[in-house]
Amino acid sequence: MFLVISVIYCLPNVIEPKGVWKKYLPSDKIRLGLDLKGGMHLLLELDTGKLLQNMVDRKFNAFKDAMIRDGVRFLGLDKKENALFVTIRSEQKEKLYNIAGKDFPDLKAGSTKAEGENLVVEFILSEKELTNIKDNAVNQALETIRNRIDQFGVSEPVIVKQGDSQILVQLPGIKDPQRALELIGKTAQLEFKLVDEEGSTRYTGGAVPEGDEVLSLKARNRESGITTTTPILLKKQTLLSGELLTDARVKIGGEFGNEPYVAIEFNSEGARIFDKMTAENVGKRIAIILDNTVYSAPVVRERISGGRASITGGFKMDEAKDLAIVLRAGALPAPVKVVQNITIGPTLGQDSIRKGVQAAFLGAVLVLAFMIYYYRLSGIVADIALCLNIIYLLGAFTALKATMTLPGIAGIILTMGMGVDSNVLIFERIREELRLGKTVRAAVDGGYEKAWVTIFDSHITTLITTFVLFIFGTGPIKGFAVTLSIGVIINLFTAVLGSKAIFDWILMKYKPRSLSI
Repeated sequence: MFLVISVIYCLPNVIEPKGVWKKYLPSDKIRLGLDLKGGMHLLLELDTGKLLQNMVDRKFNAFKDAMIRDGVRFLGLDKKENALFVTIRSEQKEKLYNIAGKDFPDLKAGSTKAEGENLVVEFILSEKELTNIKDNAVNQALETIRNRIDQFGVSEPVIVKQGDSQILVQLPGIKDPQRALELIGKTAQLEFKLVDEEGSTRYTGGAVPEGDEVLSLKARNRESGITTTTPILLKKQTLLSGELLTDARVKIGGEFGNEPYVAIEFNSEGARIFDKMTAENVGKRIAIILDNTVYSAPVVRERISGGRASITGGFKMDEAKDLAIVLRAGALPAPVKVVQNITIGPTLGQDSIRKGVQAAFLGAVLVLAFMIYYYRLSGIVADIALCLNIIYLLGAFTALKATMTLPGIAGIILTMGMGVDSNVLIFERIREELRLGKTVRAAVDGGYEKAWVTIFDSHITTLITTFVLFIFGTGPIKGFAVTLSIGVIINLFTAVLGSKAIFDWILMKYKPRSLSI
């Protein structure tokens, strides 16, 4: 029964099911890892410095709004690293601490310094909170990257956390590494800001007016296809951000001719803010910014309800699709930098497969030949059990949709060695029983019974080792551990029960008086 099921699952790896067989046979094949299929290996690191800066900036603005709301008259508000500094009159101290305790439990009061009649109160983000922020940010980045890759259409990606702030990404079979890298690494922080029209008329370079910032406006010439960037002066205040975005889709046509553009939609809160933003700025330009680059700055002709907008910029279709993907998947909490970037070509992958198969085949032939040479006809029984082991293993790999890697092939070869080792223990026990003058049936039964405890112990200790490798290992080590653990479990079945069943059948059918062992 197990053999038939394993063969059925193995068949798609050998032949392509066609016709009526396609309906009944499984369609899944053994998945190949990065080292066998070729693809992209990335090690990314989250910019925790920028992350901390973003967090302090948000706390700064929120703290300021809370003090204005509760009527705390502050004389100054400053920030430095992971601390906020508030300058107040002495009589405002109690009100200030009430705000901090009620709305900002993650901020703890630091030093208080007197400056005449005023006080400078320090509030610090605790170490525990900083650790939580970093952990949450890495987990959020992990999920965001996974969502982007899933929508990009890469099959069987590996995306795992590594260390405190690093993320390992493996993309087997990727055909456009540069596009994938841009998609993964884009922070995708979407913002809407007001263009400073008055300041622009006076601004000629140099010092930027207070409350403003200069960003680059990206524009693509429809006829020549050349992309140019020009400086544009914007108000620093963000009117609306991409956190309230619910959908982003690529569309073609409408008022943008035959060019692709990205249609975006906000949730109820975002729609309310967008409605208010457009109503208050009719006749003015609002810049649509992604990762500090202005993609368009259209004039608001009328109030826009419904929370829908469009991002244009002379996109190519792939650019528009990638932008829609990163907006849908959400923004990264902070920029990521590429620590390691390795691209493995499909030719190298095919060469790895060829060499791995050759090594496995050569190892199998040598093992099979040795067993026949040393244990004669009993060696053939061991070889049959070994072949069953390999068929079961490949069938299990296909059924479980596991990924085969080069270390996985090494695990298969090691499993073959363990299978032979189990049979060697059994056969030597049988030889001992025969030397004691027992019958063939009694010798076989005694050999299996006495070898069972040793075989079971060795397999259990190997399973414990593979479990530890799987828990603490990464990438290839995990692949090796998975293959070896599946192989060990199957080997325990085939080496003991499988070969014993063959011996029992031979003894019942032929009733030999001696055993070729």
